Amino acid sequence: MYLEQFFIDGLGCASYLIGCEGAGVAAVVDPDREVDKYLRAAAARGLTITHIIETHLHADHVSGNTELQARTGADIYVYEDAGAEFEHKPLREGDAFRLGNVQFTVRHTPGHTPESITLLVTDLTRAQEPWMALTGDTLFVGDIGRPDLVGLDAARGLASQMFDTIHDELLPLPDGVMVYPGHGAGSLCGKSIGAVRSTTIGFERHNNPALFPRERDSFVEFAVADLPEQPANVRRIKAMNRRGPRPLGEVTPRPMTIQQSIGYFQSGAALLDLRDKAAFKAEHVPGAVHLELDDQLSNRIGFVLPPEAPVILLLPEGNEAADYRRVVYALARVGYDTVVGYLAESLVVWKAYGLPVTSGDVQDITPADLNKLLETGNGSRPLVVDVREAWEYAQGHVPGARLISLGELAARAGELETGRPVAVICATGSRSQSAAAVLGQKGFETVYNVVGGTIRWMQSGLPLEK
Repeated sequence: MYLEQFFIDGLGCASYLIGCEGAGVAAVVDPDREVDKYLRAAAARGLTITHIIETHLHADHVSGNTELQARTGADIYVYEDAGAEFEHKPLREGDAFRLGNVQFTVRHTPGHTPESITLLVTDLTRAQEPWMALTGDTLFVGDIGRPDLVGLDAARGLASQMFDTIHDELLPLPDGVMVYPGHGAGSLCGKSIGAVRSTTIGFERHNNPALFPRERDSFVEFAVADLPEQPANVRRIKAMNRRGPRPLGEVTPRPMTIQQSIGYFQSGAALLDLRDKAAFKAEHVPGAVHLELDDQLSNRIGFVLPPEAPVILLLPEGNEAADYRRVVYALARVGYDTVVGYLAESLVVWKAYGLPVTSGDVQDITPADLNKLLETGNGSRPLVVDVREAWEYAQGHVPGARLISLGELAARAGELETGRPVAVICATGSRSQSAAAVLGQKGFETVYNVVGGTIRWMQSGLPLEK
């Protein structure tokens, strides 16, 4: 048996190529939109991809199943009650099928979503019992799948189903069964997913808090408590996956001149500036959205740009072709299929056409320096906006900070005084960076991003209010 895990940092998504080298056939489980990696890996092992299997219809990222089907001719398999509208073959509880000497057995394991399944995988050359379980978003390392992404009204019902899944399907498995989940650290599909990317049933039985003995009601309360912020565009991503995502085709760099871009901007295209902070602060196009080109791009973009708007990129100089592909896939993973191209000319050329630039907008600030500004009491005293979730805010926040979660900020920015400096803070400085980009785009003249967030605020010995 051959197994290879593919992991996307930032989103924390895991997908798998698994099959029988003797028979030369393989399946891809929960494929990402960048499907070339599966094709390369399969070719290197002499494998033909014949099955594309979804453990559920994802809400946090867009699948590459239709793309992979178009490239390979493989069938897509989804649980029968998923409501998938694209061409697929339905899976049912207890279904078993073979790829050479590798046998897959379907277990219906609802809880994260109603249609979630776990695939028990057996290498028939070694044993008749399952060797591993591909658990999708049901069981993670140190956690379980959150039950609220289908909708808050369904969360408690799904949590109750997860209780049955754990006790009827997962805990009866032998301790030695390997667990390969659909997510690892960085994913918002759980509360506290571990950084190790595989585990065993036995280890989770003894160490995963979600699997500790509880009565049903207690388990439901545990499952719905302190859930992290929902990924951006949950409903839209879920709808795309239900319909079947549009294949991206070959992603090739699309350089654009300033002249070519003007018409797009006049029609409402957004400029996504991915240069470093210093370059953006020095000068940038008014109204441009600034985000760092890092592994968090997929998580952040949904909070600062509407997914329908055409997007033109301004990339760091030196590696534009590779960066373009990286950004296109990062955006496509969360439903942004509208990247038009990237500016192949610098802001020097932009200015030569008489087009405007500005500077400033977002500044980094330490907790200590923010505290000094707050103590001045004069006109430079900023309004502190905490962009964490309500449960985080309740555990302790900067005195006087106003709570507006990141997911609500774009819609509620009008509630803030535009003429007053604003300092945005989260737990670590990650979400606040996205929040600062939102406010900068909204025209706030002085925006501070609190580096290190409330964690560094506490480490600096500064007071918290509850």
